[in-house]
Amino acid sequence: MFDLDKWQEIYSTINKNKLRTFLTGFSVAWGIFMLIILLGSGYGLENGVQKEFKGDAENTLWVNQGTTSISYKGYKPGRFIEFGNKDYEQIKKVEDVEFISGNFRIWQNNTLSYKNEYGAFDIFCTHPDYGEVEKLIPVKGRFLNQVDMIECRKVTAIGNLVEKALFKGEDPIGKYIHVTGIPFKVIGVFEDPGGDRDVSRIYIPLSTGQMVFNRLNEIGTIAMTVGNASVDRSNEMTEEIRKDLAQRHHFDPADQRAVFIWNNVENYMKFMTLFANIRLFIWVIGIGTIIAGIVGVSNIMMIVVKERTKEIGIRKSMGATPGSIISLIMLESILITSFAGYLGLVLGVGLLEIVSKNLPDTDYFSKPEVNINVALGATLILIIAGAIAGFVPARKAAAVRPVVALRDE
Repeated sequence: MFDLDKWQEIYSTINKNKLRTFLTGFSVAWGIFMLIILLGSGYGLENGVQKEFKGDAENTLWVNQGTTSISYKGYKPGRFIEFGNKDYEQIKKVEDVEFISGNFRIWQNNTLSYKNEYGAFDIFCTHPDYGEVEKLIPVKGRFLNQVDMIECRKVTAIGNLVEKALFKGEDPIGKYIHVTGIPFKVIGVFEDPGGDRDVSRIYIPLSTGQMVFNRLNEIGTIAMTVGNASVDRSNEMTEEIRKDLAQRHHFDPADQRAVFIWNNVENYMKFMTLFANIRLFIWVIGIGTIIAGIVGVSNIMMIVVKERTKEIGIRKSMGATPGSIISLIMLESILITSFAGYLGLVLGVGLLEIVSKNLPDTDYFSKPEVNINVALGATLILIIAGAIAGFVPARKAAAVRPVVALRDE
């Protein structure tokens, strides 16, 4: 049942000691404020790093050409390892490979044109699976398919930045753009959730690129996704691919410079583990700060009990139960800690919102925020902490004997 007299008494006590109440509450509010800011900053760092991974699927392996650095079976160091179609076909057979694509880039002349519009953009020759590896999202038309590869079609999927630059609002599907002077039919437009890197490119079938640009069976990089393969399995696949390439290109499998393999699975998990540890560290620091504030509240409540010893004695002599006295002290403690903590929570979330809206996103820091579960968890901590802070002095108050209390000066 709601006891108005009890709340009026708590309000009267707080009102008489405004400065003491403010300083007590400030320590709690500051602890919650710092916890929210630290957690939000941690999420901002994590979002910035994850933004980089959004440019590609997280479960990818990237196999890149290199130069040998070790002599091997009569072959001198310094040989450049060139990938070809056979390498792609062999790696494709590795167990757990999901999507796989070879690619090479046209560096010499990357000018694209449509009617009187011109622009210099990246030109990539790829297999159809490259859209899955890069997590490209078609917004018009489609990406490359296997028929385009088999028939060496002169077709292209373009990024939305290329569309804006060349077509100026005109529908590009079915139109022809000139790629280094050669007409290619636009079959699709895509966007990239990872940013503007990929949408300033165009993709053409790898077989067409090899034929048109006289690249024979050349492939520059081979990229693949590995489905739900674990980190250990992805490392096994890395070694399997390296040994296979070493056998066919005659280099030492231990030569790390001959072939570079970027294991995105392993690196993604390393980052996730790192940020999990950072979040744990932030919680430890934040809760430690809150505990320091709660200890201050408890000490203040001890002083309050000492100041009100005679009053408590009078209450007990008039029949007040220990439970009623405990509840009065604890309610005052919970009220101070909860209100101050909630204020710190609101200020922390508000500051994060302002920073999130006004601070430009970078590759290392993006959209600092806290989720609703964290806010609810912090609120629960406040209630429990307020109860703990008031319980010890409340028990002391309830244990006061009326005779001793009335004798207190």
